[in-house]
Amino acid sequence: MLLLSTDPAHSLSDIFGQALVDRPQKLRLAPKARLDVWQVDAEKQFHAFLSRHKERLLSILETGSIFSRADIEPLLETTLPGMAEMASLLAIADALASGKYDQIVVDTAPIGHTLRLFALPQYFSSFLDILELAASRDRLLAELFGGAVPGASNPLVEEWRRMVETVRAELLSNAEIFLVTTPERFSFNVSQRAIIALRSLSPDVDLTGIVLNRAVLGSQHCRICRLRHEATCTARVFFRRHFPSKSIYIAEDAGAPVMGARLRDFGGHIFAGTSFTWKAASPKSRVRALPLSRVEWPILDRNLSMVLGKGGVGKTTISAALGCSSRLRSSEAVDICSVDPAPSLDDVFQTEISDQPRSVLGDAKFRASEMDAVAVFRSWAGRVKQMINQATSGEASSVHVDLWFERQLFSQLLESVPPGLDEILAVLRVFDLVRGRASRVLIDMAPTGHALDLLRTPDRILVWTKLLLISLAHHRTLALARDAGVKIAELGKSVRELVEFLKNSRQTCVYVVMLPEALPDRQTERLIAELSKLRLSTAAIFVNRVLFKEDVGKCRRCTRRRQWQLSTLRQLSARHSQIPLYVVRDFAHEIAGKRALRTFVGELWRLA
Repeated sequence: MLLLSTDPAHSLSDIFGQALVDRPQKLRLAPKARLDVWQVDAEKQFHAFLSRHKERLLSILETGSIFSRADIEPLLETTLPGMAEMASLLAIADALASGKYDQIVVDTAPIGHTLRLFALPQYFSSFLDILELAASRDRLLAELFGGAVPGASNPLVEEWRRMVETVRAELLSNAEIFLVTTPERFSFNVSQRAIIALRSLSPDVDLTGIVLNRAVLGSQHCRICRLRHEATCTARVFFRRHFPSKSIYIAEDAGAPVMGARLRDFGGHIFAGTSFTWKAASPKSRVRALPLSRVEWPILDRNLSMVLGKGGVGKTTISAALGCSSRLRSSEAVDICSVDPAPSLDDVFQTEISDQPRSVLGDAKFRASEMDAVAVFRSWAGRVKQMINQATSGEASSVHVDLWFERQLFSQLLESVPPGLDEILAVLRVFDLVRGRASRVLIDMAPTGHALDLLRTPDRILVWTKLLLISLAHHRTLALARDAGVKIAELGKSVRELVEFLKNSRQTCVYVVMLPEALPDRQTERLIAELSKLRLSTAAIFVNRVLFKEDVGKCRRCTRRRQWQLSTLRQLSARHSQIPLYVVRDFAHEIAGKRALRTFVGELWRLA
């Protein structure tokens, strides 16, 4: 069996307590289980694939475009958008082709980007159609104007098509798909939207089962556990009503990290229905309560603030609270925008949020929007098609010019939504929001892995624009190349301004959100290190859902969880003493709507 992680923010090495590299390797934890583990390194995987096929691919692209090999090759060597999803597809293809594994289990990225993974075979097929068209340029023109007999398909295209069809069959027809959620209304609302989107991808794709994680069962006397038990019951009723034919698996909350050797028993509890009898561990040493002081929520004092964190840590709630608290205590207008492919601002504000900013909480100076990357791309593609049609057919020196093949190639290229779209369009959306706005702009980012990709994208766009301008300069006698060059130069100028803006700590800051648990703690440490490499300042860390002593009472589960939380907070404080650490109390109920948000922002604590 192979366990393969396609999440750019990997955590398998943390869960198993074993250093992992970018290739399948034996899991030391289970020497008799014959289990290999693979954390996919997207950049290495993607560039290894390209290097194997580089010469044949260059030959096709050179044949089917106005660009030479010297123009194209530098572009192929850069980091491309959508690389994480493409690398995931290629890793799954390699694992299937190896024939070594009876079963392959894929630990995917959060839901928004996992949907992109499922849609990728269709996009790759469209891309192969484009390659086939490019490879057939001379033949197609001969057929169109000279009646030549159709030739054979390109061997590279056929090889890739077989690979894609294999992955498509396994991914969309034969795979067992388990959706993992928690008993919180935000989570199962997102889950419902994800299931509907998944079914729309293919008539063959369907869900195998739903795993309800962090469930609290049985009669509960603790107030926190009682509320969570009620939420668990509500979630079970919700999924049984909306998805009656699906199996619902319960993963009971242990109040402690489930890592290492305990994973086998935990798996049996979820999928084999064994009773939850193993003894959850407490931290090695008890930690006394840490010094906390009650404080006001921060007021947004930069032009641009971004909120980052793993999926499921309450990132959107903290974003909404930051915006709400700033509006309550400041006259500055606030624009909050989610660039997460699976947004939930509408759940927090209890109103429909669209791609266009609209007022929320009855406040005309507090506006919210959720970026619809696909809709934005479709609109842009329509405008580009019109421009290309005008540029490739017309009159030049009284001679009619019709670049039929170029029009066909560009038209087909713009038909399918490419991977990596979210990161590119989010960069442009951020620039539009901060340019010339009098308001404070607050961005609710995608989960960690893809948020970091987004933050790296401006520098990557600058590389692409420079390379494209060099290539287009060789063809400046063509009107289309001149027009494209002007547009690319304008894009490069805008992105340079944004790069300077992002790296100016007086204008931009980042808030990090995490849970007080062992895995999020390690992931947050890596996130802050990456932000530092990008020269982005971390304004504060919000530790969400912290239990206070008076909340716990005599409940064993909550007492154990609180000890783990205190242990995590102490380590966090020691490692990041220069960054303000805010503690957000566990309210044990959904934070949604004006009243709940005002209550939520009425309490905040800072770790001294």
